[in-house]
Amino acid sequence: MSTQQSWTIGIDAGSTAIKIALYNGQDFFCGQRPSGWSPRQEAQEMLDKAVKEQVAAPSEAEKTIKAIYATGYGRVSLHFANKAMTEIACHGKGAAYLAKEALALEKSLIIDIGGQDAKGIVINNQGRVLDFVMNDKCAAGTGRFLQVTAQALGLEVTDLSTIAEEGTDRAHPINAMCTVFAESEVIGLLHKGISRQAIVAGLHQSIARRVVAMVARLLPREESPILFTGGVSCNQSIAKAIEAELQRPVIVPSQATYAGAIGAALYAWEDQKGDSRT
Repeated sequence: MSTQQSWTIGIDAGSTAIKIALYNGQDFFCGQRPSGWSPRQEAQEMLDKAVKEQVAAPSEAEKTIKAIYATGYGRVSLHFANKAMTEIACHGKGAAYLAKEALALEKSLIIDIGGQDAKGIVINNQGRVLDFVMNDKCAAGTGRFLQVTAQALGLEVTDLSTIAEEGTDRAHPINAMCTVFAESEVIGLLHKGISRQAIVAGLHQSIARRVVAMVARLLPREESPILFTGGVSCNQSIAKAIEAELQRPVIVPSQATYAGAIGAALYAWEDQKGDSRT
């Protein structure tokens, strides 16, 4: 704990999880918890806990915390934040920071799959957004989609990657990408005796095909890096399926889940220093 440093804080109030990133100009301290029924309450509790543990006693926090920026679906409900920013800008900024050693080239593509949407974002090596596409009309191919199908299979969503690895060689195609119809299709396949491993492997391949089709027009030249961020990037099986679909390597940075919160904290830091480049 330090009472000498200045800090900025980014909060990504997503549909399924709240992520927080505290930044002191050198290091990040990150954490997350489920969004719950009240993202604002969860975010406030998370902020209070993080400040107490990492920054200072509440009475000193006003002096050391220079700004709090919010992003994500629930950003407008975080009344204690100094500024609300778009997810596209914050995810681009955060991903560029997390993979800065790989972003020497002019353009990079970020594939971000969160709880309720999937995004493709083209950034330069400073994290500035040059172009993007977004699927936010339905939950197909998102974290919510995985949660629903995992439940239908009697699995935890965190088990899906391991299960899929066991069935990759006999992946069963999943045709429905609507969350409701896919759940029905999965149940029907189980009743036909198709293994859970084959179903999950097929599900991951379907998600990879969908997201790659979405970002097709944004694909950078052969040597440019492609990053995978967002909560679904924790699923290594989907990362491999996207690589197979693209026939190109995909980088999953450490702390990829926190890209949005980290980007928000970085914007707050730059604004405090007066050197924002976006």
